Amino acid sequence: MTLQRDQSEQQILWLHPAAPAKPATGAPCNGCGLCCAAEPCPVAFLFLWQRKGRCRALEWDAEAGLYRCGMLLQPDAYLFWLPHIASGWFSRRVRRWIAAGTACDSEAELV
Repeated sequence: MTLQRDQSEQQILWLHPAAPAKPATGAPCNGCGLCCAAEPCPVAFLFLWQRKGRCRALEWDAEAGLYRCGMLLQPDAYLFWLPHIASGWFSRRVRRWIAAGTACDSEAELV
């Protein structure tokens, strides 16, 4: 799949073939994974020190047939310093910070 950001910049992304199609910007999130495959969000930028490329915490959920945020599901698997007991607290913060499951905010266009 090819992602086009503007007239001059294209990026090839590899997503699971069963991933749902990207919804329209502003439509409810459907777990297509495009936004996280294109670039890391501020949570990955801050906590995983990831500045570019596919987010390391992007996880495919085969049972649900969609992508999910690993930092939301199991943050202690990505943050070695986070005690397991604090995972729920941190996960709730991540859900709010990335506005998980709300609306698609990716302006990316597939070509």
